[in-house]
Amino acid sequence: MAIRSFQQHTPQLGERVFVDASAVVLGDVEIGVDSSVWPMAVVRGDMHSIRIGARSSVQDGSVLHITHAGPFNPAGYPLIIGDEVTIGHNVTLHGCTLGNRILVGMGSIVMDGAVVEDEVVIGAGSLVPPGKRLESGYLYVGSPVKQARALTEQERSYFAYSAANYVRLKDLHLVEGYDG
Repeated sequence: MAIRSFQQHTPQLGERVFVDASAVVLGDVEIGVDSSVWPMAVVRGDMHSIRIGARSSVQDGSVLHITHAGPFNPAGYPLIIGDEVTIGHNVTLHGCTLGNRILVGMGSIVMDGAVVEDEVVIGAGSLVPPGKRLESGYLYVGSPVKQARALTEQERSYFAYSAANYVRLKDLHLVEGYDG
């Protein structure tokens, strides 16, 4: 079962959300309108909350988790993802905050307490260390990430294109008879 309750928290899905039957979404999770969670992705809000905005996509094999509250981090960190965020294949997001209109490249890792401002591209295979802030309007690459250059206008236009493309694709999956 793709959608699972945990500790009296049941995931809340906005209108027209697609969650593939092989994905797992559990616990204190809210997913915004027209967003999608693709095959083998895990969205696990078991010890803190996960919030995903509208028109965002979580690609195949990605793992989204939180940082629990404990002696080393009394408040923990929720996982917060804004609108029109494209999370590439096999990405790990752990207790971090992502703004709006972001592309997280395949295989990237964004760690606890990191903050990614609006309109950022994180290159494939990058590591965003704990507590790091990525400034709006730039491409970041590497392990650990470094600011590579300002985004072009064409790259900035890609955010809306990618979001719309995945909305169309998930709508096709819904029309094909996906029944949750």
